[in-house]
Amino acid sequence: MADTTGLTKDAGWEVGVRETVAAPLPAVWDYLLGEGLAVWLGEIDSLPTEKGATFATADGVRGSIRSYTEGLRVRIGWQPDDWPHDTTLQITVREAATGTTIGFHQEKLADREERRMMLGHWKNVAAAIGAHFSA
Repeated sequence: MADTTGLTKDAGWEVGVRETVAAPLPAVWDYLLGEGLAVWLGEIDSLPTEKGATFATADGVRGSIRSYTEGLRVRIGWQPDDWPHDTTLQITVREAATGTTIGFHQEKLADREERRMMLGHWKNVAAAIGAHFSA
């Protein structure tokens, strides 16, 4: 039987990665929406927060804001310029015993291979963010 890890009934293939950093939630949120934006989204001056607002990064990722809850969650449409389809990416932050847990969840991926690629990508992003807070 084929490996269907990450295949959902309604949202296609999905992937989730979490990283807990030793920093208070407000500092993590400010980093993710400030200087850390380039780490997870790409080169962009700032991310709009109004639902429906669109954005594009210098390296070709485009999308729109699906929802934005200050200090908790950003949910966006996320599509690199070489992909023929849109995905949904959600970034969440939550207080943890040792600091703050950052969660990346992406759904509507095309297939197992795209899921595998994005799992590696988000693990690298999470590690880079973790390294920032452990420096």
